[in-house]
Amino acid sequence: MRTFAAAPVYLVRGDDPSLVAQEVRALLADLVGDRDHTLVVEEIGGAPGDELYVGAVVDACLTPPFLVDRRVVVVRDAGRLLAADAPRLVEVVQDPLPTTVLVLVAGGGTIPAPLVKAVSSRGAVIDVATTKAGDRKSWLHEHLRAAPVKLDRDAADLLTDHVGEDLGRVEGLLGALSVAYGVGATLTADDLAPYLGVAGSVPRYALTEAIDRGEPRQALTVLHRMFEAGGLAPMQVLATLHGHFANMLALDGEDVRGEREAAQVLGTAPFVAKKALEQWRRLGSEKLAHAINLIAAADLDCRGVSGLDPEVVIEVLVARLATQTRPSSRPSARVGARR
Repeated sequence: MRTFAAAPVYLVRGDDPSLVAQEVRALLADLVGDRDHTLVVEEIGGAPGDELYVGAVVDACLTPPFLVDRRVVVVRDAGRLLAADAPRLVEVVQDPLPTTVLVLVAGGGTIPAPLVKAVSSRGAVIDVATTKAGDRKSWLHEHLRAAPVKLDRDAADLLTDHVGEDLGRVEGLLGALSVAYGVGATLTADDLAPYLGVAGSVPRYALTEAIDRGEPRQALTVLHRMFEAGGLAPMQVLATLHGHFANMLALDGEDVRGEREAAQVLGTAPFVAKKALEQWRRLGSEKLAHAINLIAAADLDCRGVSGLDPEVVIEVLVARLATQTRPSSRPSARVGARR
């Protein structure tokens, strides 16, 4: 029988439900090992309409296993637990049965802080964080390293670019590749390409960065992925563009000397302010004013003034913004100068 040195309690949380579910499946595979899953695992919550009663969770945790040596209690949508429920579960976490493992799966709300603290003290908190680009890159690198097939560098780069933010697709794709090419096979980009399907979504900053670089073709490619895979509506994209250029507009005319002062003016994180400051310096007041006018006109067109399809309106806007924001060869204006 496979053995796994289990902690008495786990909390699995993250911003992508599909990735959290994958992590829970992997954890349960380790906890159950070669035992009969139906005898070991008891699931509580998670199904539509299910009520989450703390008494049922406590009873399950305090019930010894039957015919096996381990019992795993999985509580899904643990964020539905009330703050008033926390003390009873904290007691269980602090003094568990040696034969029972409690797995809390985030979702449905915020898990009471005392319970999270108790889990951190007595067990393990597994964070599946993929909000930031660096987190997504780390997640993908880790899963490719443990994948049933190996991707060469070009194939790994192709996969990274193609799935974008939709990391939940990776597990199924790697499984399909292992069936097609065999476990342990090393694959090239040409081997991978036929299995990729529709490109995944991309973060919104990928659009604004392509515009800032003055790359209309790349900006439109990103925009189409946001529409198709990301499911964003034209007005949502417009709001992103407005926010991006509004930050620059807020700096226009201010005597700002660095990113910290810019962050104070904008009320944002320093890295956001730094991007706004750098791009304003490249554009200057005249081009910035033109960009704001383009966005205002697109807003009216999306509301029916022009009669054009809103997606077409945004495509034209993005192309124009990326074209007119191409870096100028002339010296940039000093922040604080008014036109």
